[in-house]
Amino acid sequence: MGQITLAKGITMGLRKAMEADPKVLVMGEDVGKLGGVFRVTDGLQKDFGEDRVIDTPLAESGIIGTAIGLALRGYRPVCEIQFDGFVYPAFDQIVSQLAKMRARALGKVSLPVVVRIPVGGGIGAVEHHSESNEAYFAHTAGLKVVACSNPVDAYFMVQQAILSDDPVILYEPKRRYWEKADLDESLTLDSAMSLYSARVAREGTDITVAAYGPMVKTCMEAAIAAAEEGKSLEVIDLRSLSPLDMSTLRASVEKTGRMVVVHEAPAFLGMGSEVAARVTEQCFYSLEAPVLRVCGFDTPYPPSRVEEEYLPDLDRVLDAVDRSLAF
Repeated sequence: MGQITLAKGITMGLRKAMEADPKVLVMGEDVGKLGGVFRVTDGLQKDFGEDRVIDTPLAESGIIGTAIGLALRGYRPVCEIQFDGFVYPAFDQIVSQLAKMRARALGKVSLPVVVRIPVGGGIGAVEHHSESNEAYFAHTAGLKVVACSNPVDAYFMVQQAILSDDPVILYEPKRRYWEKADLDESLTLDSAMSLYSARVAREGTDITVAAYGPMVKTCMEAAIAAAEEGKSLEVIDLRSLSPLDMSTLRASVEKTGRMVVVHEAPAFLGMGSEVAARVTEQCFYSLEAPVLRVCGFDTPYPPSRVEEEYLPDLDRVLDAVDRSLAF
């Protein structure tokens, strides 16, 4: 099939799922005629019709509430939240209803709803268009939360999320939408990595660097730069934030003895806190240094002209690596 972008991977995955199951619907603001603000759903309404690719009002609470009703009637809705910061009007529906209904029904009712959220900064936008709010949903029992970092994962993860009988929040790194990778046509869902497994993106021996979504590429670049100085970084793409694949993290840290966790969201009570706590609990006698975090700052997202000072970059990752190796 050759190279595809991350955005194209999502499009192809949605198309594949819609072809396989007529109960799969796509809904959201401008997803139909416009094809989405990032053109991720481009062409789907033309091919599947307005009954399956639905342009909704600008009302995120209504989008999720409608999806819950559809799911109860046997459909598998895929909701697009146009930007990460637009999800808050839907927060009550997601946390109070979507996450809890299966447990409330003692497992007799399933809610196979996927909520797609373009996440993170780096596109020269303002707050509400550049946020990283994954910790809210990873903290919420009853939700699965996953994040793709590359086109191949994007293609498979959206299909796997749609097949889940539990609600899934799928984070898509918007600044990586146009980056390309090869997609092997022979790969199938049966041969794809589990939706909830972490991936060793680069093997190393000196220190484990864990990231997800947009920061995986940054950490890979840091690993290449560190290798020129004789330092071997093992990069873990977490992929799933809830549940966490601790077996992959544990195996890596037991080998390297050190860990740095990287994400765009503020450090305080972010995903890095949970990863650091669990690694410390489970790998205490393997650690040669404290688990360090490289994150966004504990401030609201800044104006676009200074966002590069806010976002973790190669230099900040390498600084944390050096500090960890100095212990």
